[in-house]
Amino acid sequence: MLRPKIPTNPLPTGIVTGTARSDVPAVSHQTPAPAPTAPARPTVQLTPGAVVAVIGGGTAVVLVVGAVLVSMLLAVAVTAASLAISALVVRSLVASQSHR
Repeated sequence: MLRPKIPTNPLPTGIVTGTARSDVPAVSHQTPAPAPTAPARPTVQLTPGAVVAVIGGGTAVVLVVGAVLVSMLLAVAVTAASLAISALVVRSLVASQSHR
C-alpha cells in the first residue's frame, strides 16, 4: 500500500472552543443574486409553405439517391454481361483451336 511522505493533519476529535475577539468586524454573508436563466429554446413553427418545401426536398433527395443506386446496379449488370460474353467467345475460340 502506498503511504504519503507528508503527514496528514488529523481532524479535531472534541469540541473546539475559541475566544471571541471584539476588534475583528463581523462578516455578513450575503447570498449572491441568482444567475439569470437562459430563455427556453423557441419551438420551431413551420408554415404550410415550409412543410411543402421540406416534403419536396425530401422527395428530391430520395429520387436522386434512387437514381444513383439504380445506375450503379445497371453498370454492374452491363459489366457482368459483357464479361460473360467475352468468356463465351474466348472459350469457343479455344475449343475451335483444339478441334483443328
